[in-house]
Amino acid sequence: MVGVYAFEDFADIHAETQQAAEFRYRNPILGSRDFVIAISQSGETADTLAALREAKQKGAFVMSLVNVVGSAIARETGRGVYLHAGPEISVASTKAFTCQVSVLLMIALKLGRGRRLSCEQGLALVNELMSIPELVRQVIEKDDEIARIAEGYVKEEHAFFIGRGPMFPVALEGTLKLKEISYIHAEAYHAAELKHGPIALLQKGTPVIAVACEGPAKDKTLGNVEECRARGAKILGIITEGDHVARQVMDDCISIPRAHPLVATLPAVVALQIFAYHVARLRGCEIDQPRNLAKSVTVE
Repeated sequence: MVGVYAFEDFADIHAETQQAAEFRYRNPILGSRDFVIAISQSGETADTLAALREAKQKGAFVMSLVNVVGSAIARETGRGVYLHAGPEISVASTKAFTCQVSVLLMIALKLGRGRRLSCEQGLALVNELMSIPELVRQVIEKDDEIARIAEGYVKEEHAFFIGRGPMFPVALEGTLKLKEISYIHAEAYHAAELKHGPIALLQKGTPVIAVACEGPAKDKTLGNVEECRARGAKILGIITEGDHVARQVMDDCISIPRAHPLVATLPAVVALQIFAYHVARLRGCEIDQPRNLAKSVTVE
């Protein structure tokens, strides 16, 4: 989903995300001028494997982003990028996700330079991408601070995550990690959708995690945060360092370094993964081996 924003913003290419499990059952409209990227950590995901075969049969140009060298999806596509994130030891994938987003940003940048991006714009984005390790390091250094914040959310059994633009998929990832390893029921909504129903569930003390980093829709997200506060919700904000306006409307804050809105998705995701880790640790959960989960989903 982050890649979709990058392809449209950098390269002026219409893009959309499809659930691999649905792809071959809905007769997708594909041809020789369509580009399909199959994304899988293990490279063995059954749904994704079936979807890429359908795309190839319809004549699309197919490539893959996988982490495991020599895996089935890598062999079937015959072209793509190995993430080289290293072995994902725990069941809940973290570093493969950030590598997938990084590679999608680089692909979008490469395509953009052949279409709409000037040399100066391209170099500026390259410098942003080169700064990702430093951005992530700065977030990891906040580990103790995030652990203290997590103490206030250990006893919760429900939580909402909200975001807009590229920060909405970040909210989805944060929700998934909290569910997977802490067993807290959590739901992510596009911030604009909150008042179309889910806001009815808010009451005094309900945790709302708002991903409100700098970007075109940040002010709108802060408006949604105010609506949640008016109903007694407890707000944890993922915000940009130095954003005093956003900090004023949050009960708790985790700040991330300033970066291009698409690049900022990476430190924001890391912050939410660390938050989920500490909540799970304090709840006494088995973080590396969550119940009912398998490392590779090899059946449909």
